[in-house]
Amino acid sequence: MTTSPAPLVPAARPLRADARRNRERVLKAARAVFADKGTEAQIDDVARRAKVGVGTVYRHFPTKEALLDALVRERFEEIAGFAREALEREDAWEGFCELIWRAAERNAADLAFCEAIASTDKSAIVEEVGLMRSTDELIARAKAEGRMRADATREDVPMMMAGASAVMRLSPTAWRRYLTIMLDGLRAAAS
Repeated sequence: MTTSPAPLVPAARPLRADARRNRERVLKAARAVFADKGTEAQIDDVARRAKVGVGTVYRHFPTKEALLDALVRERFEEIAGFAREALEREDAWEGFCELIWRAAERNAADLAFCEAIASTDKSAIVEEVGLMRSTDELIARAKAEGRMRADATREDVPMMMAGASAVMRLSPTAWRRYLTIMLDGLRAAAS
């Protein structure tokens, strides 16, 4: 009995230069539109701001959710970069706090991202981009240094960020106070 070879799956072709430029224009426009209007923004708004047709947006992102997911992934990749920088700090607690503040400052300017992380589990993306691994390392080091509560867990971080994001949607300034309180709650008690 002979078996036929498995069919070859063609590799995804890279985008042409003009298609790549259009995709970048769409993403740039979507960042601004969704940051301002949140998830209520429409594809028409994105197309208008990008100065492309609605069909061009749909060619790159078949649904509004696909476009939002691309923006969320982009933001988490950026925050993962913040985490890698925080790992370079000698004091892990200071690195952890710096990571949380930088991420929160960035999130405060993006209504759609706040809505997305407050309402949907994005842990798969967080893991894929390496943010979870870096955060785990910062937490372990901060605990070992005696600067973070021994009972702090990785689950505290997304809950804290979702809470801060919920406050950001309600008050553009109060979130700083609440984030300070949440970070103080993770700090090890002074002996």
